[in-house]
Amino acid sequence: MSKGKKKTDGNSTIALNRKAGHDYHIEQRIEAGLALEGWEVKSLRAGRLQIKEAYVKILHAEAFLIGSHISPLPTASTHISPDPTRTRKLLLKRSELNRLIGQTERAGYTLVPTAMYWKRGRAKLEIGLAKGKKLHDKRASEKDKDWQREKERLFKSG
Repeated sequence: MSKGKKKTDGNSTIALNRKAGHDYHIEQRIEAGLALEGWEVKSLRAGRLQIKEAYVKILHAEAFLIGSHISPLPTASTHISPDPTRTRKLLLKRSELNRLIGQTERAGYTLVPTAMYWKRGRAKLEIGLAKGKKLHDKRASEKDKDWQREKERLFKSG
């Protein structure tokens, strides 16, 4: 038997939350693990995740992912009843958790899931420590994006 290379698709991203960048000023990003069930991992491998409406809440000094939707595969086991919108526990170090608790309670930050991806065979969630944008901030950032796009077009054509 020969040792072959492991098959890895170049795309390890499971889901992105593009809405988070539009609605929030993301100041810092933190990587967290998740406590998942077997059917959830299989569904994640199939890319059946939605974190657009999800948020992270800290309850009893633990972080939880609320509002994410993992669609169960039709081949899920018959002896379990999958709950697609189950609250999932996030796995963080105590020091990281204490810092996040302090910033969300005192500094007025919120925790937003920005991406989920695979890292060494484990599902990881990227959490953004963020402050909400006002309407005029959203307009300004949209204007900046349009200007950057226009600049690229001008340099490309000129």
